Parts: sequence; C-alpha cells; structure tokens
Amino acid sequence: MQQGLDITLFGMGIVFTFLLLLVICTTIMSRVMTRFFPEAEPSASSPAPALQSAAGNARLRKIIEEAIKQHRNRRK
Repeated sequence: MQQGLDITLFGMGIVFTFLLLLVICTTIMSRVMTRFFPEAEPSASSPAPALQSAAGNARLRKIIEEAIKQHRNRRK
C-alpha cells in the first residue's frame, strides 16, 4: 500500500514539475517574441477597396447562386 502511494506521489510530482516548466518556457518565449518581433500597426484602408469589394460581393453572390443551382440540379 505504501509503495503504491509513493509511486503515485512521485509520478504526480514529475507531471507537476513538467507542467510548471512548460508554463515558464512558454511565458519566456512569448515575451521574447513580443519584444523582438512586435506586431505591425494596422494601416488605414483607402476607400477604393470598398468600391471593389461591393462589386466583388455582387460577383461572388452570383457565383454562389449558380453553384447552389448546379448542386440542386444534380441531386434531382
């Protein structure tokens, strides 16, 4: 009985130590990455892409509608 308890506590100690090291290493790597590779500032978008996206959305909608029609015709 005592041997089983010893093995259980030893195993749980090993797992706890590994998880603690994993958290510490992940935190250190995260700090290094944010320090040496900061995220780029988002650039302001111009109004021209908004016009293109409206035309693109209409085209995309037509494409999707045609694909749905073809799919429904195949299933008949």
